Amino acid sequence: MADYTTKKIVLFDGVCNLCSGSVQFILKRDKKDQFLFSSLQGNFGQRILKEYHLSSDNFNSFLLLEGGKLYTRSSGALRMLKHLGGGWNLLYIFIIVPTFIRDAVYNFIAKNRYKWFGKMNECWLPNPVWKNKFLE
Repeated sequence: MADYTTKKIVLFDGVCNLCSGSVQFILKRDKKDQFLFSSLQGNFGQRILKEYHLSSDNFNSFLLLEGGKLYTRSSGALRMLKHLGGGWNLLYIFIIVPTFIRDAVYNFIAKNRYKWFGKMNECWLPNPVWKNKFLE
């Protein structure tokens, strides 16, 4: 397993098509090899949820664990884009929008993601080329 203390870890809903698509988006653009991934349903994801006192059965948030700090919802997504580079970091400008507004939009999308994008019966499995990017 990779050393996750020096990487940024994206935790995602492993059965959500939108979330899995987002992970694939990051994987294809992570030129600096700075991200690792774990589903919220897996052992590592569950451990992080408990450690940070979050619900272990509510997977409505994109989480970014960076340097021991956990960023949730729109803050997590924007910080990820900031580190992704390739012009995507320019979207970090939206961090100036108050959190309650950003998270209201985020929550609306999260609430409807299964209806709009679908849901898998089991967690998405990555291409074997990316296997070392996943914590489990």
